Amino acid sequence: MGRLGTAYLRGLQAIGRRLDYGTNAFDREWDVLVVLDACRADLLCSVAPEFDFLDRVETVRSVGSSSSEWLENTFLDRPETARTVMATGNTWTDRYLDADAFAALDEVWKYAWDDAIGTVPAAAITDRAVTLARDRDPDRLVVHYMQPHHPFVPDPLDGDDGLARTGSHSNEGNPWVLLRRGDVSVERVWRAYEANLRHVLPEVATLVDNVDGRVAVTADHGNCFGEWGLYGHPMHTPVPALLAVPWAEATGVDRGTLDPELEPPEPLPVSRVHGETDERERLEALGYL
Repeated sequence: MGRLGTAYLRGLQAIGRRLDYGTNAFDREWDVLVVLDACRADLLCSVAPEFDFLDRVETVRSVGSSSSEWLENTFLDRPETARTVMATGNTWTDRYLDADAFAALDEVWKYAWDDAIGTVPAAAITDRAVTLARDRDPDRLVVHYMQPHHPFVPDPLDGDDGLARTGSHSNEGNPWVLLRRGDVSVERVWRAYEANLRHVLPEVATLVDNVDGRVAVTADHGNCFGEWGLYGHPMHTPVPALLAVPWAEATGVDRGTLDPELEPPEPLPVSRVHGETDERERLEALGYL
């Protein structure tokens, strides 16, 4: 991006930092929140008819134009997080979330990364989410899949280096750089992006069949494909293509069709949901346990 483009983006971001965006997900009704990373509302609308578990797809306004911004604006200083369990493949969590603020924060990306595809497999997120739902019985469960965010697993692009393994930086080899340079067409990237959404939705269907409650399917942010002269998803950027995200609902019923096998290398902290741990600590202090 040249100097003029950089100045333009910084001007937009200066405006974005002063704006309130959308409605916090905690202010909506759900038991399980499925987050499809970087999924535009129009993308999910286009493929939803192929998946029976999805009800009508609405468009809502996100609270961030990037994952880091969405994480801060969704979870920071929200008392609900103390009764919320999260399974996530998003690598920004260790910089923008406080694990102690959650009933449990399972950063699946830290131990289930697949170097061959350059991201966290969707099935790993499903496995951990189902285990957490059954073992922890949380008030609310957040399940953050990395797809359809690049790398595009079923239809990879030449020149896409995959995700950075830490949230501290981004790889230069990504579809948005390729698009900006004119090395690849919008149609080619959109086709791969759409295939990646179709790749993850069967995993979401499996999740819906193995958890109980009201399941909402949304995204943290969208992607720009040249709208307003931008590509990808820069933070603090109040552009409709980034802030318009889907909201669809499904009814989850645990039919026991999945027997999860993935386990973290170290046990997650004991949940404090419903005060169970507080009560145990009190009894131990009194010498009863």
